[in-house]
Amino acid sequence: MATVHVRETRSRHRQQLRGLGDELRQLREDAGRSQRAVAAAAGISQGYLSKIEAGIASPSLRVLRFVSAALGADLSVRSFPSTGPRIRDRLQVRMEQAALEIAHPRWRPDLEVPVYRPVRGVIDLVLHDQTGPDAVASEVHSGLRRVEQQIRWASEKADALAALPGYERRRVARLLLLRNTAANRALVRAAPHVFRSAYPGRAADAFEALTGPTGQFPQASLLWVDVEANRARVLPRPPRGVAVGR
Repeated sequence: MATVHVRETRSRHRQQLRGLGDELRQLREDAGRSQRAVAAAAGISQGYLSKIEAGIASPSLRVLRFVSAALGADLSVRSFPSTGPRIRDRLQVRMEQAALEIAHPRWRPDLEVPVYRPVRGVIDLVLHDQTGPDAVASEVHSGLRRVEQQIRWASEKADALAALPGYERRRVARLLLLRNTAANRALVRAAPHVFRSAYPGRAADAFEALTGPTGQFPQASLLWVDVEANRARVLPRPPRGVAVGR
């Protein structure tokens, strides 16, 4: 039986083929060229081009490149972030579990929360304050590879969460749970202004709000997580040598 991911991918593939076929047909008609002429210039049969335009054939990049050239068009293929990776960081589960273990019962957790507008994505963990208006959009990372993009995307997903029904009256804060490693500490120390601007909250205040029965969560905060062989632990303060969050 196909998984939900496989079914979604197949459906999206069919939609993309139909959209591609419509674009190629429109380009051909705008150029005033017949299917036979374009197919001959591209080195394929007219029947195959007809199937491509109908969205029922899955042409190779080579075929698409030749068809596009015959139509005087440029071919562009790219991948871009949408709902987030399906292959999760193997350490994320332990880091999320550590956060849930220390969270006060007033925080109701939701894992893998999808958002749609103005960006599509999935928020790793959303914490709902059942005694107040706060909701915390949490991102969990064992490492940061493209810092500015990840920070921007986390902010955009938090804004998208605030636009969902049921969140109109909630104050959406942001939390980054980051693994405590030498590489991550060095990265934060090397760009303190970037991280302080993105996560101005004090780690101690965020930890207290997360673990205590009362208290407003800081607007945006960074908490560090120690990950060992079989356990993880959220730190109440930044590790030694890291000024951001103090």
